[in-house]
Amino acid sequence: MHEMSLCQNIMEIIEQQCQRHPIKEVTDIWLEIGALSCVEQSAVEFCFEIMRKDTLAENCQLHFIHLPARAWCWQCQKEVEVEAYQDRCPICQSVHLQRQTGTEFRIKEIAVK
Repeated sequence: MHEMSLCQNIMEIIEQQCQRHPIKEVTDIWLEIGALSCVEQSAVEFCFEIMRKDTLAENCQLHFIHLPARAWCWQCQKEVEVEAYQDRCPICQSVHLQRQTGTEFRIKEIAVK
């Protein structure tokens, strides 16, 4: 389950920010998850629940921002939205797509007290 290592990275970032700034509590975190990121939201929630115990993020709420995947179609020369790696162009049905976005997983914002 790679979500555990992703949550470890989130906790490291939180710890770094708490050391740099006078933070008493981390209240909310917004995470961006791309449609092609292969990250399961429920697994992130489960892992984060475990990892936040006894930290400044113990009562932190996770918020998810789901990002669509975009690809460039070489056939019809348009940027299109796709839902999976094997998708065809929704306009011309071509398989010649170059993925542009959709693999993101990042912290968008952290709210603190």
